[in-house]
Amino acid sequence: QVQLVESGGGSVEAGGSLRLSCIASEYVNSRHCMGWFRQAPGDEREVVAIFDSTGSTFYASSVQGRFIISEDNVKNILYLQMNSLIPEDTAMYYCAADLRPTCVFTMSYEYWALYGSWGQGTQVTVSS
Repeated sequence: QVQLVESGGGSVEAGGSLRLSCIASEYVNSRHCMGWFRQAPGDEREVVAIFDSTGSTFYASSVQGRFIISEDNVKNILYLQMNSLIPEDTAMYYCAADLRPTCVFTMSYEYWALYGSWGQGTQVTVSS
């Protein structure tokens, strides 16, 4: 099973930016799906953005226009560029990967919980 390691979290003021990285232990050279998720204390884990190796992306409405998901498929790194951060973005951020060629491009958290490989998370804290 692929190992994922997130980094890039930290503490910023509202309006600031952070770029999260997720490094995969395996070389990915076929169709795959990856995504970023977050979980705030007391809340359920939610989808933030999904990336498909064909280039498709999908964003939660709460981050649309502020966050950008992208991939460096040479270095096996998934990124999440987060701009115009607000306190409501404070959460632990996780990346997940479904490296099967049959992966489904979906915002359904239930699918990712069932089929995804997960990292340990990186904390993002946004102060007002």
